[in-house]
Amino acid sequence: MARIVIAPDSFKECASASEVAEAIAAGLRRALPDAELVLAPMADGGEGTVDALVAATQGSRVTVKVTGPLGEAVNAVYGLLGDGCTAVIEMASASGLALVPAERRDARIATTRGTGELIRDALERGRRRIILGIGGSATNDAGAGMAQALGFRLLDGTDSELPPGGAALARIARIDASAKHPAIDAAEVLVACDVDNVLCGPAGASQVFGPQKGASEAVAAELDAALARWGALVEDQLGVMVRDLPGGGAAGGLGAGLVAYVGARLAPGVDLVAEACGLSERMKGADLVITGEGRLDAQTAGGKTPLGVARIAKRHGLPVVALAGALGEGHRRLYGIGIDAMLSICRGPIPLPEAMARAPELLADAAESVGRLWHCTRGHT
Repeated sequence: MARIVIAPDSFKECASASEVAEAIAAGLRRALPDAELVLAPMADGGEGTVDALVAATQGSRVTVKVTGPLGEAVNAVYGLLGDGCTAVIEMASASGLALVPAERRDARIATTRGTGELIRDALERGRRRIILGIGGSATNDAGAGMAQALGFRLLDGTDSELPPGGAALARIARIDASAKHPAIDAAEVLVACDVDNVLCGPAGASQVFGPQKGASEAVAAELDAALARWGALVEDQLGVMVRDLPGGGAAGGLGAGLVAYVGARLAPGVDLVAEACGLSERMKGADLVITGEGRLDAQTAGGKTPLGVARIAKRHGLPVVALAGALGEGHRRLYGIGIDAMLSICRGPIPLPEAMARAPELLADAAESVGRLWHCTRGHT
């Protein structure tokens, strides 16, 4: 009897990772009715991470009213995992770019306070391990708002608290941690970070990501200088080196802020998700691994979910098949780094809206083909 691990990412805008895994399982059951199917929906720290980990661990979701990027209240959702000690947060739920209309985006004043409020809520529920995905931010404040929500005081030269936003960091003179949340020192914070941008300079948070958050060239330069001042202060007062930290520039410097304020560890998102849901353990005794995402291309090789899944599978000596809505430019690179076969679920020309609407059906049909081929070549039933 075949044992098959199904560990896909979501197909963005048409199916969650759990829905993709269920569709693949449905197709495999038509071809291999006696197979043991292990469903392990995955994510890489971005959108869908909460859903994937809650589903994988039989956890639950929590909705909290928090401070949005521009100070208005928003309802944000995060996950409590089934292990009883871990929370998983997508910062975009509280501080994301999608929460701010394009005409109102202002990287100078956008705050990560809501993300800190989610962390605080998780701590107050007794969670001492926090996985935080930091993609899709509207902010450029190096986690200043997050820190303030956790009790840190960020003070200017007159000992006045700084207002929200990254621009105010140009005036920072002192960081007072005396009133920080009492549980934070006992917490382990793991940050899903899949970019290696540093805090400042041409490859830094403000210059690279500021424009999509409403920053003009002049504003980006202003924010870059403010983050540089903050980084120097952190190194001087907290003894944490953040200015040249790979990934420190992620989410407008939130990566660096999490390291500075709460001692976080930055890591590839898919690795954190795989660890949290015990993917390696679930692959023991398996015969085949099926993964996938909406599009397989050269970017997948940069550390997205299918590649992360494949690397774990190869440590167990397992073949890996990846399903995708489309095979894009550069997808053949994946053959040499862990993925053994790739299939598009679209059998012929099909309008994109139709393909998205029919994604579960197309996934199931493609998975059935994989299962029947597997049966023919390996003789498993």
